[in-house]
Amino acid sequence: MKAGSNLEKVLESGKFAVTAEIGPPQSANPEPLTHHARMLKGYADAFNLTDNQTAVVRLSSIASAVIIMREGIEPVIQMTCRDRNRIGLQSDLFGAAALGVKNVLCLTGDHHIFGNEKAAKGVFDFDSIVELKVFDDLRNSGKQLGGEQIKDPPKTYLGCAENPFATPYEWRAARLAKKAAAGADFCQTQAIFDMKMFERWMDEIRGRGLDKKVHILAGVIPVKSAGSARYMKNKVPGMIVPKEIVDRMKNAKDAKEEGIRLCVEQIETLKSIKGVHGVHIMAVAWEEMIPRIVKEAGLLPRPTF
Repeated sequence: MKAGSNLEKVLESGKFAVTAEIGPPQSANPEPLTHHARMLKGYADAFNLTDNQTAVVRLSSIASAVIIMREGIEPVIQMTCRDRNRIGLQSDLFGAAALGVKNVLCLTGDHHIFGNEKAAKGVFDFDSIVELKVFDDLRNSGKQLGGEQIKDPPKTYLGCAENPFATPYEWRAARLAKKAAAGADFCQTQAIFDMKMFERWMDEIRGRGLDKKVHILAGVIPVKSAGSARYMKNKVPGMIVPKEIVDRMKNAKDAKEEGIRLCVEQIETLKSIKGVHGVHIMAVAWEEMIPRIVKEAGLLPRPTF
């Protein structure tokens, strides 16, 4: 065991894992996090706390982790390279571990031009692969990037993200292989709508033996409307939404209900794909639907240790 986190225990035991995402508020008010933690407790094995996603200023992921841990649920903090140099990254890893955070998702980070502080200067001292390697060295040997040996190194379960649908497609499995070699224990994917394309990616993942090295958690997003499906199809880079899904949402009598049904169907399909070890539910600004999705997908009760 690296960290002894609940998520680690679920995945290493061979159980089908569930993670979900909670977006910290654009304020210093902890109440939205407390509300979501109480509502979602027991419906996932761990909960991602985004790190200023889309480069929009929000309550920090580490502070958010402390807030939800008080409510008895386990966090996965996201930590981006956009806002921190190598000193800040290592320091924040120490701080998170000292506060009891056991899961860290390493990300390069969205470019600041997409956010609400466009004049910000991006740091990008590392990318996510180097971040993983540095964190893996710290937890295994207690050695900082600069060579200094430390006592009491952080013990964390390390995750990465991967997008099977980003171009160039032929590089995607190779990129995950680099992240596995750098120390990733689990991988959460971009939201999957094109199942056939995802299955082709998984064929390559299995062919490289990566499903034996990294736990794959397939990403899903419940869609609220035909407009949101169309937006993801046409405007979101690296997102592939087949036309039949847009049409299905467009023709539905109740688009939100159809979006929930679609998400549950996707999870049922993903559960049957060899090498998929769990799902990651990204109910963006719709967290209250997570319990229903988990229940209807037959993912309750969650394992306990």
